[in-house]
Amino acid sequence: MNWIWNAPRRTLALIFVAGAAMMAFGMYLQHVVGLEPCPMCIVQRYCLIAVGVLALLGSLRPSSAGWWKSFGGLALLFSAFGAFTAARQSWLQWNPPEFATCGRDFYGMIENYPISRSLPMIFRGSGDCTAIDWTFLGLSIANWSFIAFAGFTIVLLLALFKAKR
Repeated sequence: MNWIWNAPRRTLALIFVAGAAMMAFGMYLQHVVGLEPCPMCIVQRYCLIAVGVLALLGSLRPSSAGWWKSFGGLALLFSAFGAFTAARQSWLQWNPPEFATCGRDFYGMIENYPISRSLPMIFRGSGDCTAIDWTFLGLSIANWSFIAFAGFTIVLLLALFKAKR
């Protein structure tokens, strides 16, 4: 735990590296394996990008200036929201609704809506939030995403709490 207490910039740099690796794996699953992200997956990606960028910016500033605390605090907020979204998606996967899903397919959007309305829908994702398309050690992508976001949140909380003392 000394690496969290004594080197907060290094901690932020490690969070950035872990987030970049997660994004790279997500892109691999989408573009190589062919898994379509759902709207909740897209929200988690945005949160992961925000956490990574804020962690990177915090790690590049000198520790004495205290900028890392501001960037770390903002990263903490996005990490907590990402954990909430991943937990909600995990709950939907364990308890799927009978009728409603959270996404439409790409071609259905283009055929049924004008381009001005379908373009924003494309960036929201098109997969089904309740579908479990990929697992590792019995956990879905949403479960692993929750674990990662919860880990980021805990590490950021510890680092910021120690900085306040």
